[in-house]
Amino acid sequence: MNTEILGIITMFMVTLLLAVPLGKYIAKVYAGEKTFLDSIFGPIEQLFYKISGIEPKTEMNWKQHLVALLTINLIWFFMSMAILMNMESLPLNPDHNPNQSAHLAFNTTISFLVNCNLQHYSGETGISYLGQIWLMFLQFVTAGAGMAAAVVIFKAFREKTTAQLGNFYDYFLKSCTRILLPLSLIVAAVLVFEGTPMTFEGKDILTSLQGEKMEVSRGPVAAFVPIKHVGTNGGGFFGANSAHPLENPSYLSNMTEMIAQFIVPVAMVFAFGYFIRRRKFAWMLYGVMTVGFLILVIPNISMEMNGNPAIAKMGIDNSLGAMEGKEIRIGAAASGFWSIVTTVISTGSVNSMHDSSMPLSGMNELLAMMINAFYGGVGAGILNFFIFIILAVFISGLMVGRTPEFMGKKIEAREIKIAMIIALSHPFLILVGTALATALPAFGTATLNNPGFHGFSEMLYEYTSSAANNGSGFEGLSDNTMWWNISTGIVLLLGRFLPIIGPVAIAGLLAEKRFIPEGEGTLKTDTSTFGLMIFAVIAIIAALAFFPALALGPIAEYFSLH
Repeated sequence: MNTEILGIITMFMVTLLLAVPLGKYIAKVYAGEKTFLDSIFGPIEQLFYKISGIEPKTEMNWKQHLVALLTINLIWFFMSMAILMNMESLPLNPDHNPNQSAHLAFNTTISFLVNCNLQHYSGETGISYLGQIWLMFLQFVTAGAGMAAAVVIFKAFREKTTAQLGNFYDYFLKSCTRILLPLSLIVAAVLVFEGTPMTFEGKDILTSLQGEKMEVSRGPVAAFVPIKHVGTNGGGFFGANSAHPLENPSYLSNMTEMIAQFIVPVAMVFAFGYFIRRRKFAWMLYGVMTVGFLILVIPNISMEMNGNPAIAKMGIDNSLGAMEGKEIRIGAAASGFWSIVTTVISTGSVNSMHDSSMPLSGMNELLAMMINAFYGGVGAGILNFFIFIILAVFISGLMVGRTPEFMGKKIEAREIKIAMIIALSHPFLILVGTALATALPAFGTATLNNPGFHGFSEMLYEYTSSAANNGSGFEGLSDNTMWWNISTGIVLLLGRFLPIIGPVAIAGLLAEKRFIPEGEGTLKTDTSTFGLMIFAVIAIIAALAFFPALALGPIAEYFSLH
């Protein structure tokens, strides 16, 4: 077997083997059961509660959860704007990087607040070490906030009938201390030993083989990179992200970072099953997500390994694959695998330039974000998938002439209206944003470095990445302009908080309803048949809505290439 393929299979299997026990641990954390880390993090959490005056045992309903989440995000917004616009006057700026403009600070702040990390700046030159540390803090807390929101759904289906759905701050703090922090420390240890820098000194001076002096950026990289992956954030310390040799030095670090960004989204699926005591249901969810993932990732690996036919026609050796924009230490296969993992789970980090991917590889990367339901980001993945579950239950109920029920709760008009608004808002944000950029050439097409079909794909990718809270990009786009910073900032906000508000509201409304015991006519939701129904709903609502736009971009580029 090809060693590159063997490495990919190993990464995938290790992730699954670790995700199942991690999911069981996460379920215990949120259920308040005893775990082996209680003695370490319990006193730290109590200190936080004592200083803040928060009573973690106070129960909240779904509306109070949302108020707490939105309020704390608003506070982080103002703090972040103040830091990013005043970096020249603040400490920890040995390279004297400049302040960000108001519109760039707005975009950067919103991007990191919504767990997206769409970066319209280069980390080495666009932000100070203090700014990087602040963004690292946001990568922890925004991931924790997304996980806390997902637990509301966990809680809603654990109890038969309840309006009390736990405490947001309790779920949030435990997500950060007991899940994200320990995993980040493990990844950081691997990266430090592999050569990732961890220093607060400025640029280093190196001498090249030609005898020329050059400056090499460094910084607290080994602290920043782990949470970017574990929290499915994706923000790069350097502009080249995980294609940079100091951010991702070796094949071992590449495997570690891959597993790090994959493991929590998969574990959250199993945590849901353990928490509501329906493990078979969790395996059904994992099966649907994995089938969708494999449909996207296998072609990408194949296309990137087979190389570019246009280059082959020139008589150039293409045996290593389509290597433009890729690192030789990583290879075409692992780059193709990463490109789907990072878009499927909304991490957004890159170990190769997606702008250089083969046309249909780029299409699959877009589809992964357009569907935005296979694994997904930490917390947000379960929330997005929950919408498709509700729609599948509703359609299945109509097909058999019964009132739709899900886990003992009747799904009625109010829940379906919310679900459809959330499901349709995603294509609305992406397609309207792309249409406006195309229709306003002074703002959109004037910023393109690539003409024709690929230029359209660059604009489509930017809004898709924003709406899916992904953060990766087709970097031929010159995106640090007022238009792109503000327009994508708006899409980022709506693309993050609408898919949180909707599922939490549905779960809260269902939790308050009378529990109906399962009978002979009850729809079984833990079967492969129901899994196929969910997959069909995803394909019809999510994927097909984007086909006309994809036909104008990557599909047209594919036919022009061949």
